[in-house]
Amino acid sequence: MRTAALVLICALSTRAANYYVTVAGLGGLPEYETQFTKWAADLEKQLQANGADTHVVTLSGNAATRQQVQQALGRAAGEVAPGDAFGLFLIGHGTFDGTDYKINLPGPDMTATELAELLNKIPAQRQLVVNMTSASGASIATLAKKDRIVIASTKSGTEKNAPVFARYWVDALRDPAADADKNGTVTALEAFRYTERKTASYFEAEKLLATEHALLTDTAKANAVRDPKPDNGQGILAAAFPILRPQTQVASNVTPEKQKMLTRKQDIEAKIDRLKYQKAALSEDEYKQQLTALLLELARTQAEIDR
Repeated sequence: MRTAALVLICALSTRAANYYVTVAGLGGLPEYETQFTKWAADLEKQLQANGADTHVVTLSGNAATRQQVQQALGRAAGEVAPGDAFGLFLIGHGTFDGTDYKINLPGPDMTATELAELLNKIPAQRQLVVNMTSASGASIATLAKKDRIVIASTKSGTEKNAPVFARYWVDALRDPAADADKNGTVTALEAFRYTERKTASYFEAEKLLATEHALLTDTAKANAVRDPKPDNGQGILAAAFPILRPQTQVASNVTPEKQKMLTRKQDIEAKIDRLKYQKAALSEDEYKQQLTALLLELARTQAEIDR
């Protein structure tokens, strides 16, 4: 376990590109069509703010067909490098017939099995799938895989109402409150916690019975949880997967040298987050030694940035 963690931490230390594909499926009703398309467009805008090394593909409306999704994920399989990060965001309606989960698309729908087969061909060693459709919980077992974070807006295939999770997921990328540790980066874990909390508050404020309960797993197992933390072993990968980087990293007046240092700072902070999750597997002395070394490295890097 320690060796695997160290390998993954080292992989995070090199600069990588980010590839994201968003699919907004059928709305069924005009108000849903408009809503899903808007959420997809807002999500694209937030992701593109990360800079030139972020590549975003958005499929919505009539363009979100099964064939178009296959082509987009197929292109990603040929363009994405192992050290890059890849994310897939699904918005809309989903169904579960007791056997197969499907996202509703114009024309033939697409199953979780088909999505998993396409995702498995993408060589990125860091993957994120956020399924924000109804019945999305039924896709977790099929999509879960090593080095892949899977988030679903519902706990099972029986939660069939149109989710509001996507609305708050977009908000997580533009609300400073989502950045819980105030380091300027919003990770997948921070976005999940923010969105899950906002979704629960929505049902409470509207005095409605909650019809969606978001879950997360990043352990390659289907035992997704609502509260990822070291005690249950969930959230380790999600805590080290940045979705939104500090705006200073993409500002036009940042020199290439400072850009490298800012990236280095982000990588060190990701290592610290991962180390906190690995604390239980380390001796107290080993944990303190590694943490001290990382904090010193972070301080030196920050001094270079401030110079």
